[in-house]
Amino acid sequence: MIAKFTLLSLCVSFFALTSAHAEYRVYQYLVKPRNAAVMVTQVDAKPVRSTLNPVAFLSYNGGKSAVDITLMRSWMCPGSTARKDFCIHPSERLAYE
Repeated sequence: MIAKFTLLSLCVSFFALTSAHAEYRVYQYLVKPRNAAVMVTQVDAKPVRSTLNPVAFLSYNGGKSAVDITLMRSWMCPGSTARKDFCIHPSERLAYE
């Protein structure tokens, strides 16, 4: 009985793993420093792409007192982020075609 249960659980695990797929969300922010010393040099806001959500991105970069961020857009990418660049936004992909 235990052998049948073990075999059944192995089969279910195998089918669950083979049908799984990875995907991740990419966020594009407009980032501007809030530090007074940096603002004297008139640093413009720059676009940044990241997989960190807005709360995590702001916290990672020093909080509200250090940077001002604006979420411009986000999209889903298939696959994983292992050793590769982020996929491009779907509207940019249409422009290439």
